[in-house]
Amino acid sequence: MREVAVIGIGQSVFGKLPQRNVVELGRESVWTALKDANMSPKDVQFAYVSRLYDAMVTGQTILKEVGIREMEIVNVENACAGGSTALLGVWRNIALGVYDIGIAIGVESMTTSPIASKLIPPAKEDLEGQLGMTMPALFALMARRHMEEYGTTVEQFARVSVKNHHHGCLNPFSQYQKEFTVEDILSSRMICDPITLLQCCPNTDGAAAVIMCPMDIARRYTSKPIKVAACVLKSGNYAYLQDDITFCPTDYKAAMEAYEMAGLGPDDLDVVELHDAFAPEEIFRYEELGLCNRGEGAQLLNSGATELGGRIPVNPSGGLLSMGHPLSASGVRVVVEIARQLRGEAEARQVANAKTGLAHMMGGAVAGLDVGAVGIQILTA
Repeated sequence: MREVAVIGIGQSVFGKLPQRNVVELGRESVWTALKDANMSPKDVQFAYVSRLYDAMVTGQTILKEVGIREMEIVNVENACAGGSTALLGVWRNIALGVYDIGIAIGVESMTTSPIASKLIPPAKEDLEGQLGMTMPALFALMARRHMEEYGTTVEQFARVSVKNHHHGCLNPFSQYQKEFTVEDILSSRMICDPITLLQCCPNTDGAAAVIMCPMDIARRYTSKPIKVAACVLKSGNYAYLQDDITFCPTDYKAAMEAYEMAGLGPDDLDVVELHDAFAPEEIFRYEELGLCNRGEGAQLLNSGATELGGRIPVNPSGGLLSMGHPLSASGVRVVVEIARQLRGEAEARQVANAKTGLAHMMGGAVAGLDVGAVGIQILTA
């Protein structure tokens, strides 16, 4: 297996952008990544592209606009982990020596999709979803159980949103750049008790792109190659909610596999970007990624460790809560953010001396039982 490096990153601004279609958003992220890699479109040998809604040959439609044609283009979907899936496809082909230079793209226009613009409905075969086990309801149940078992409070869940919206104010790509207090969060409209509106990620449009190549040729293009030390994608066993609603073993197993692949542990991380579609979720992920012991996620948050300036800043981008969540783009965007942090280019939200980072994205639920997919990448400078 060859060592693989990230050599080019790009993304659009995230937000409600109904005047911009998927092709425009994707084209912007690709051009930015190509420019960042000091690369011609003709240098790209293959692509993996993720889009969930209204998808049809999305990659071909975007890439023809920048002159990338007549090559292998694979379109994938894996709910919110679609971008992670595209990254895995590019990383694996390069690691195995099939190609030398590839691009992963994630793109979504939530506000223009007739399916996603109002409410994402449960699938017809999802009986639990049809009976009311929607995503807000699922995470509300998990939050209530965590409160019961570990004494976590609604104020602590709200603090996640306060933190991430503060970070988002430092990020020019973020959909929301507004400070909120705990009181603001808790007094916003109730969605599913204890989750309020400002503890939910918004519908968002946006795109992100990552260019990778073998480490041994990376310096032809950049003086700051970022090593992909681990790239993991796992699906669930579809039973965890029957056993322990507060802990996702698929997330934990994916993290442990990634740490083993990278030869690192959670104590070696300097920065983390993770899936926080609902504020309570971030606390669950602290525990599943090994950033703290089980039941201690709220204490980790309270300590200030996960804030900018803390021991292990989490979601310095603003996370999904402030950045927004164009589903298929988010798995690529978290890698863009980690690469930017490790290159020291995150400006006001820069984590000091960041050398190792973890990008995490999870997506979907299978019949309301378990996560559909978890993607994790560990990057090192």
